[in-house]
Amino acid sequence: MGTGATPVLFFFQLFLAKTRFVLQSVFVEMNWAAEHLQVIRTLMERSALYRRALAPVMTFAGLTGMAAAFVGVALRAETGPAFIAYWMAVALVGVAGTLMLVRRQALKSAEPFWSLPTRRVAQALLPSLTVGLLVGIWSFVAWSEKPVADPPTGTYDDAGQFIWLPALWAVFYGCALHAAGFFTSRGLKLLGWLYIAAGNAVLLWLFVTFRQDSYTPWESSHWLMGFLFGLLQLACGIYLYFTEKRGNES
Repeated sequence: MGTGATPVLFFFQLFLAKTRFVLQSVFVEMNWAAEHLQVIRTLMERSALYRRALAPVMTFAGLTGMAAAFVGVALRAETGPAFIAYWMAVALVGVAGTLMLVRRQALKSAEPFWSLPTRRVAQALLPSLTVGLLVGIWSFVAWSEKPVADPPTGTYDDAGQFIWLPALWAVFYGCALHAAGFFTSRGLKLLGWLYIAAGNAVLLWLFVTFRQDSYTPWESSHWLMGFLFGLLQLACGIYLYFTEKRGNES
């Protein structure tokens, strides 16, 4: 009798284990669904807050980009490696300033800075921005190992020959904004598409007008960065500021 009960006990324990696993899976899925719904609800409630926060962020980023273009030309960041290192440093300044503005806005609204919705937005931004960072690092390392002409001669080492890089960065930045737009406002997705279109338009223009002996002034890369990451973001910040102000007055 004792030996006969052993298989029954084994199958009974196996049944209990599977039942416990199924119940745990159900509870986990329910918790995930509840958390996801809470994030969506919070994002919808804070859509106006995010819109207000975007105006100073875009304005700051736009002014930083435009000023950086003039400073880059004034400092004569002529070579490809110098151009890449300079604008990656500008990007770090822009990210630091953006985080400070977002934190100040959160404190002003009595909201936690690193909340669950904020983490969702950061996770949406991260993949495309990481790819852009890696492309910049790879380009810097690859061209740093090449001989540099002094003065610049219009060859591969000039910053003008890197005019494709701002276009690629614009595409990656547009993808990041579009991904974050699913958690914030519809306008951010439209801005993302604008950056994607602008970057691809520059790449198409380079493809159509490319000649082996063509020369692009090294300043052109800085002016293009100033337009894409300066003027466009400044225009977006001004638009958000006035539309939000008009909405509050109405």
